[in-house]
Amino acid sequence: MTLPATAARRPGEQVLAALGLGAPALSPADASPHTFPGGGRWRTEIPSCEGPEALAVVLKESSRLDVPIHRISQGSGVWMLTDSEITEMVEATGERDIELCLFTGPRGTWDTGASVRSDSRGAGLRARGHDAVAGCVEDAVRATELGVKCLLVADEGVLWTLHRARTAGIIPADTTLKVSALIGPVNPASYAVFEHLGADSVNVPSDLTLDHLTEIRRVSAAPMDMYIEAPDDLGGYVRMYEVAELIRRGAPLYLKFGLSRAPGIYPYGTHLRDLTLDTARERVRRGRLALDLLARHGADGDMAPLGSRLPGSLHRFPTGDRPPAAPLNDEKNKD
Repeated sequence: MTLPATAARRPGEQVLAALGLGAPALSPADASPHTFPGGGRWRTEIPSCEGPEALAVVLKESSRLDVPIHRISQGSGVWMLTDSEITEMVEATGERDIELCLFTGPRGTWDTGASVRSDSRGAGLRARGHDAVAGCVEDAVRATELGVKCLLVADEGVLWTLHRARTAGIIPADTTLKVSALIGPVNPASYAVFEHLGADSVNVPSDLTLDHLTEIRRVSAAPMDMYIEAPDDLGGYVRMYEVAELIRRGAPLYLKFGLSRAPGIYPYGTHLRDLTLDTARERVRRGRLALDLLARHGADGDMAPLGSRLPGSLHRFPTGDRPPAAPLNDEKNKD
């Protein structure tokens, strides 16, 4: 049976309709009214690109498979890269006008606290104590001085601190701040809080329903990131056939091409080289599969222009710097 070509369609809809199993019509009220500045409803991201060698593999494979890339992100952290490695990555992505995003600082899973190993996971990936926040700030300053324009954070306090640093001119004003899936919000109220704290894009967990995305878009236009295929430690969800509807509900949306059924590679070292390069190559291929699916459904339009990276106008809490509190041993504070 040959099916006639149509405009954007849902998977299998013609066959199911012919068999009396058609789905209800989509409601325009569910669609996100938001876009990226400069136009477009979706961008692409290749995550877990852990160094210059993996980056070279991603760039080569993206050219071979014709996979457009807006952003490439790394998960091990700024501290796991030398200055020369960061510079090489900045230059390579700059030549292709791709945004490079590096993770900042210490995280709970690599700290000395035991609560993150408990069933409740304690504070999770957040920065524990002043020194962990300081490490994140150190990473942010170092990375931006070397030309990195996007920083990945997994702590609300670090996010607010870096947003204040950006506002104060300590790091460049055009630095973008991306919230990790490791602390991603799961309701519209918390999503809006991350936007107000300085987030320029927010990675939501990949198990959110389509209705959840619509709820978020009723309160916030901040760009959303979502793993179309999530790593196993984030659930291993594969939502390939929902890509068009994820865009319709969640725009402006970064499509992240992760990889399930693959061992973890953080923090990266050369002992994980072959695995890291193989999985980097496969993530790009997964991107090609998703783009092919969008094309087959007539839903591959409205991609944001390559090279675009800024989030547009967003809502922020006022930064209002306050003077530091007087030390407790100051003479004025003695009884």
